[in-house]
Amino acid sequence: MTNRLKQYFPMLRTRTEIMEIIIKDETLKTLFDSWETEFQEEFLNICTGISGVKVLYDFMIKEILNPEAVPERIGELLSLLLNQKVKVLTVLPNDTTRIADETSLIITDIVVELEDGSIANIEIQKIGYQFPGERCACYSSDLLLRQYKRIKGMQKRKFTYKSIKNVYTIVFFEKSPKTFHKFPQNYLHFFEQKSNTGLQMELLQKYIFIPLDIFKENQQNKDIKNKLDAWLVFLSMDNPEMIVKLIETYPEFKPMYEHIYDICRNIEEVMGMFSKELRELDRNTVLYMIDEMQDELDQKKIQLQDTESKLNDAHTQLNSTQDKLHSTQDKLHSTQDALHSTQDALHSAQDALHSAQDELQSTQDELQKALLKIAELEHQHTKKGLSGNQCQ
Repeated sequence: MTNRLKQYFPMLRTRTEIMEIIIKDETLKTLFDSWETEFQEEFLNICTGISGVKVLYDFMIKEILNPEAVPERIGELLSLLLNQKVKVLTVLPNDTTRIADETSLIITDIVVELEDGSIANIEIQKIGYQFPGERCACYSSDLLLRQYKRIKGMQKRKFTYKSIKNVYTIVFFEKSPKTFHKFPQNYLHFFEQKSNTGLQMELLQKYIFIPLDIFKENQQNKDIKNKLDAWLVFLSMDNPEMIVKLIETYPEFKPMYEHIYDICRNIEEVMGMFSKELRELDRNTVLYMIDEMQDELDQKKIQLQDTESKLNDAHTQLNSTQDKLHSTQDKLHSTQDALHSTQDALHSAQDALHSAQDELQSTQDELQKALLKIAELEHQHTKKGLSGNQCQ
């Protein structure tokens, strides 16, 4: 593959040629030896073409997309993203108020004024921040306010709000935040404010988010279907096969790679910039981990608060259940006492009944005896009467 790339880019040096330059210069050798083996190999592979160049290296992208030197490149990329023909008119000073830690995570941050007066902020982030929507809304508002002040200062009494134009905030992520990975098939996200009733008003702030890592996953083993995808391949993919496919399909990208490989011929300069890139990579990784850990900690706090709330509710419900149980137990005891009392009364009644039955049986026996006695007496009386009649 090295030979194939060298066919397109003959300025590429061999590994031996590059190492000879490094070994001859003690400063370069010391710097090279200070890198881990992984990064030594990465540097050599880039400069020899064994692996493709990572266009999103800070020192690379700022050369390739320099709006002052090559405004037509930014203009074409913006035209494809906004789906309208645009032309970069001027480069505006980027004096937005970002906190220091945030600027280190940004590869490039370009603010340009377009031919129609609109403002476009093109930002490429190495590692996506947490809360990307909230952050970009703040930066967009800052740009809108700066435009307002600048236009009002120029027009003075002739100023009208109609003079304020759209502000486009366009963010490319080399490694996108987790929220974008909920949509693994989508790599172009457009946002603007709309009414729920269909009422049309121009609220000026528009956003485009491009997670290049998701594009890269979707583009694997596929053809480059249009010019916008060609730009995204250029920005995100360093596979030599894809570089060849790109410049064969869209030859206009070849001069950009030639520009990059010309830069790579200045070994001393490129090593210095590469070393700076490694330092920033370490710093950015730490910042990203802190951001991720803080986000995870915030989530844990929310979960803990929710758990505590549920636990308190459970305690309250348990106490209520225990009160009801005690009340039920009291009622049960009262019912049991009443049952025992009723059973005692029943036993007494049964005893009285048995006694009455005994008395009744005794009375019946006596009555039976009396009846038998009466019957016997009547029989004797009848018998005597019959004897007297016979004597007469």
